[in-house]
Amino acid sequence: MISSLIISLKVLAIDVPLLLIIGVALGWILAKTEFKGKDLLDVLVILPIALPPSVLGLYLLMTLSHIPFIREAEVLFSFPAAALAPLFPSLPIMIQAARSGFSSVDRQLEQAARTLGDSEFKIFWRITFPLSRLSIMAGLALASMRALGDFGVTLMIAGNIPGRTQTLPLFIYSNVEAMNFLEANIAALLLTILGIASLLIVKKLEGRHIELS
Repeated sequence: MISSLIISLKVLAIDVPLLLIIGVALGWILAKTEFKGKDLLDVLVILPIALPPSVLGLYLLMTLSHIPFIREAEVLFSFPAAALAPLFPSLPIMIQAARSGFSSVDRQLEQAARTLGDSEFKIFWRITFPLSRLSIMAGLALASMRALGDFGVTLMIAGNIPGRTQTLPLFIYSNVEAMNFLEANIAALLLTILGIASLLIVKKLEGRHIELS
């Protein structure tokens, strides 16, 4: 179980910064800009939530296996694939949270900054992001737990290889299959505790958001 826990923590260490960067970027684009094809992008962002994990994993497997440098680097069924897999089902949560936060920012504040000559970059860091940070942090907490708990997509493109790609959810599956319920229950309890902690963080952030409102 220790090796699976370490792999899960490594995956989380890689995915959390990526979730934050990509989620904030796409959330801002969807909340603050208008462009041709926005509706299509919106659908594509939400699609991973609507698709069963096995279907999403199959599409990713077929797509990635046809990319030459991915195939040559033998990314599939390795740790990089285990780190990449949870991003797809968890990113929509992060993007929607960031989008909601950015949409709630008073546009008059941003417009006032523009009339004072502030650049869009300066407006983002001084006004938009600070006023959205609670929604972003809540989304990051939920998306991180979704990434930590991913099973189907990881299994499809990274496999269930002990010591290499076997995360805690896959460890639970393997031990249940082997009728080793003690270790499976310990791992499940650990994930449950982390999930409850994540939800408590979200509730606290929501409370602070209401107070600030």
